[in-house]
Amino acid sequence: MYIVFEGIDGAGKSTQIQLLKEWLEANGFRVETLVEPTDSEVGKLIRKFLQHPDANSEQFQKTLGLLFAADRMLIMDKLSDDSKIFISDRSFISSLAYQEPAEWIEVLNKYAKKPDLLLLLDLDVKKSVARTSGEDTFENEAFLTGVKENYLKLSKDFTCEIINANNGVNKVSSDIKKAVAPYLGICPDCIL
Repeated sequence: MYIVFEGIDGAGKSTQIQLLKEWLEANGFRVETLVEPTDSEVGKLIRKFLQHPDANSEQFQKTLGLLFAADRMLIMDKLSDDSKIFISDRSFISSLAYQEPAEWIEVLNKYAKKPDLLLLLDLDVKKSVARTSGEDTFENEAFLTGVKENYLKLSKDFTCEIINANNGVNKVSSDIKKAVAPYLGICPDCIL
């Protein structure tokens, strides 16, 4: 199974991925976590690009789209291993939510694997800005408001569970387990 966590910056994806991984492993599943951008040379270049002051220009957006698609292709082969559950911190859905033009991003990601389950961590934009470092040009309220709207629209195109990320870590983790359990045949009443 390929489970993808999405949400605006600061939604708690990394924390919740680790908690879900531990819970699934405790229930006997083999789990591997992925993160986008990766730690590859392409991923490092993406991180550098995201800190550039012109990152919102159309040319930068198109270049970022190419870089993210190339970085994503580096992990696609892993996803063919049916013996594991893969949990990813972001996917091509992030590119669709954050980048423009949408048609360009769709073409670049034509061969990216769709998640079996999308977990959208829905966080208040003001909380997002308060939780982030502000290092990236995208970590501001106006931009993230648009991204959040994009995510909510995109969620309709996937098997998606929207999780309220405004709650505490334990409540969010519990809500995620309840959302994931039926997809894996785990008893929802037996959730730890």
